[in-house]
Amino acid sequence: MEKDKLFEVKDLRISAYNDEGEEIPIVKGVSFDIHKGEVVALIGESGSGKTTISLATLAYTKPGLHFTGGECQLFGKDVLSMPPLGQRDLRGGNVAYLAQSAAATFNPAITINEQVTEAAVLHGRLTQAEANKRAIELYHALELPDADRIGYRYPHQVSGGQLQRLMAAMALCSKPDLMVLDEPTTALDVTTQIEVLKAFKKVIREQNSAAIYVTHDLAVVAQVADHIVVLYSGEVMEQGSADQIINNPQHAYTKRLMAAARPKPTAGMGVQVGDEHHREADNMRVEDMTAGYGGIVDGEPVVPILRDINISVKNGHVVGVIGESGCGKSTLARVMAGMLPPARGDILLDDKKLKGSLLDRRLDELQKVQFVFQMADTALNPKQLIGNIIGRPLEFYHGLTGKEKHAKVSEILDMVELPPAFASRYPMELSGGQKQRVNLARSLAANPEVMLCDEVTSALDSIVGANVIKLLTGLRDKTGVSFVFISHDLSTVASFADEIVVLYAGRVVEQGPTDEVLEPPFHPYTRLLISSVPEMRIGWLEDTMQKREMAVGIARGVEITRQGCPFYNRCPLAIEGTCEVKIPAILELEKGHQISCHLSLEQLLETEAETQKILHGFEKVGDEDQFSTAH
Repeated sequence: MEKDKLFEVKDLRISAYNDEGEEIPIVKGVSFDIHKGEVVALIGESGSGKTTISLATLAYTKPGLHFTGGECQLFGKDVLSMPPLGQRDLRGGNVAYLAQSAAATFNPAITINEQVTEAAVLHGRLTQAEANKRAIELYHALELPDADRIGYRYPHQVSGGQLQRLMAAMALCSKPDLMVLDEPTTALDVTTQIEVLKAFKKVIREQNSAAIYVTHDLAVVAQVADHIVVLYSGEVMEQGSADQIINNPQHAYTKRLMAAARPKPTAGMGVQVGDEHHREADNMRVEDMTAGYGGIVDGEPVVPILRDINISVKNGHVVGVIGESGCGKSTLARVMAGMLPPARGDILLDDKKLKGSLLDRRLDELQKVQFVFQMADTALNPKQLIGNIIGRPLEFYHGLTGKEKHAKVSEILDMVELPPAFASRYPMELSGGQKQRVNLARSLAANPEVMLCDEVTSALDSIVGANVIKLLTGLRDKTGVSFVFISHDLSTVASFADEIVVLYAGRVVEQGPTDEVLEPPFHPYTRLLISSVPEMRIGWLEDTMQKREMAVGIARGVEITRQGCPFYNRCPLAIEGTCEVKIPAILELEKGHQISCHLSLEQLLETEAETQKILHGFEKVGDEDQFSTAH
């Protein structure tokens, strides 16, 4: 029996005018249906029209665009022809929009709970008391820490991944008929992503509502979608059931998207480093560093984040730092950059100690360590030309002016594969991938030795993200610059980093060469991360949640502890009476591979072998075993 039709997009056409007044078609006759209890995924790379089409369900277009034809019917009523008051009631009431960037969505001056409950109360769906109760239920469902009190915080007081989940709570609070989810898990770490996906599936099923899921990630689509619409340049290339698109794609573009999907991280993915930039001394080193927020009392931070961190960055190498949201990745980069002085410990550059605060560092020390921020949208001044943005560090650090500066800007733009003409453009005239290249170019202009890249590919689609990684690899080979590459995306780190540092609750639980870290034995947390990378297989999410380490590891939150192993409350192999009391010893393996764990090397290898037996027992598709092991 066919489900009730909730929303119908019929021959939708959206256009824009160019500078000559000519009409340029953006969306070219797109049609698809959405039924109750169903998730329809819109997939395609940047610029394919995914977001533009999804916003049409709210009878909205971005400035400069206009509807030129077609209908968007909610329960048989065309929302495009509704009067303005009807469209206002529709937005946030019947149809809720969950945007990609949580940082840009939340008002920094208003508490989280006020913003989460606002739409539900404004549209008369719930009273304030009912909305508050529902918000707390959603905080618990989305595995947010301190769920009963997190609503009293301000947006800047939670991590990026937590803010993304709070935005999901905002969309779900008013119990909408249709949710428009625009890349809602792109910026989330893998374990958080699983929890959010699970929550979405549960809510849609229980409330018999529906969702449009906008994404470029086919592995995520395979877990949530019932129907998939493949878009390119505003046109439908192919559409059909999730099973048909994932397992039997027909169109060449769909096959190209699938080829660009992030692979399961495995040993052998990393790039090989040449010796041309080799130096005896490490570029940068962190020794016995402890840091946090709220000031320092008796040598300890009031709010501890990082504890006893030891990391070295060799010249011309890439050190990938991975871990969940809130584990201290960005805090580590801030300490290395001097934005946050450590409570204790040393930061060394070329074997010389750096002052804890950037305010006390010399100009040449500032020039050698550059920070590349996560969101190019907020990192680039929208009122400055690209040439001025890149030219400022050239003038500040190297004293270049006039024609000399202009020539160097062109050279740096060429280095990041952008045309020199971009110097006279503003950031708003560039795509997401182009803005991220400008963000990198500004740091390169300082001619640094170390670049601290904080989640620079997290908001980019897989094709653009792969191009940025290729660019960074080329820059490393040409210039010898070292990278500290912070990411929650293990597949990206595995394909780019020479060494991996696994952070959990502010401590290093495992580190070493990429191939060694991705080969058993794993720290139990590293294994949880590897197991959490979605596979392009329908039913993977349900199968994954059956695993012992997933059931325990996903269900509980991160706790920063002063004693014992911080992973104790989520570890399926925890030894009661030991793990929660004693700081684990560091197991020294081959080639500098280190694991911080109370279990012996033999025990870790034994549990890995047991896990593989369990996995091969239920992860079979057809006649062939489709499971891709992590080694």
